[in-house]
Amino acid sequence: MCVDSGIDRSFVRGRAVLVAGALGLLLAVGGCGASGDSSGSDAKAADGKSAPREGFADEGGAAASGERADGKASGRKAAPKPGAAATHVIRTAALSVEVRSVPKAVAAARAAAEGAGGLVASENTERLDDTYETSHLVLRVPQERFGEVLRELSGSGKLRSRTSNAKDVTDQVVDVESRISTQRASVARVRELMDEAEKISDVVALEGELSSRQSDLESLLAQQASLKDRTSLATITLDLTPPDAADEDGEEDDPGFLDALGGGWDAFVTMLRWIAVAFGAAFPFLLTGVLAVVVWRVLRKRRAARRAAVAVAARPAGREGGPAAS
Repeated sequence: MCVDSGIDRSFVRGRAVLVAGALGLLLAVGGCGASGDSSGSDAKAADGKSAPREGFADEGGAAASGERADGKASGRKAAPKPGAAATHVIRTAALSVEVRSVPKAVAAARAAAEGAGGLVASENTERLDDTYETSHLVLRVPQERFGEVLRELSGSGKLRSRTSNAKDVTDQVVDVESRISTQRASVARVRELMDEAEKISDVVALEGELSSRQSDLESLLAQQASLKDRTSLATITLDLTPPDAADEDGEEDDPGFLDALGGGWDAFVTMLRWIAVAFGAAFPFLLTGVLAVVVWRVLRKRRAARRAAVAVAARPAGREGGPAAS
């Protein structure tokens, strides 16, 4: 009995040790898994991302895709695509300014255009008299300095009129560039066919086709150069005129005696000039009339003298013959 009881006690103790070891192992594994989950959650929280909830496996992916979409959208706002087409605009303006000194204003306008990196395309100055002078200028300035130069020219004197125009030719520029690329490829293809041609008739036909396509390409290149020039440099037309004669108050003087005398003298001289012109035009006719009158009077006198001579010669014969002679 003692032996059996000792065996039972040892067996119970062994089972207790095994159960305790198993429980300890389970607790250790559970603690490691919990710490791993908590550390993973902390890492995701630190990264600004949360693990998807149970039953919402796509939540994390949707959030990430939303962030990528937002990032792409914000990237487009911050910087446009490298291949995006630029805007091409033709800008023109016309100014009419009244200045005290036209030569000084012309020099200032030329300096403003050249200082902005532009040039004076044309200049036409007219002097009507010793004091009155007008000037017409066409200025070409870079697009980015267009507004600055326009304000400077407008403030150079009394602004009479100002017009400005902007025309978007982006579609035209893109179309010309595309046609140039296509035409160049066509010219290159025709040249390849010429290299491969063996018959003279084929070579002659291809040469005519090449000449036609080359001419079209040169025309397109000229259009491209013209568009580039007009979109890179804006055009400003400037008319400079002096002020009209005015007194200190800015009102024109009323005409006085000297003004009236000068106007009357000018009218008198003009009348004499017209009279002289009319007399010169009528002089040949007057001379012809005077000569005709003189000739007529001479002939009349000669006829009268002849009649008197005949009468004188006939009187003595009558006296000698008496009544018969008479």
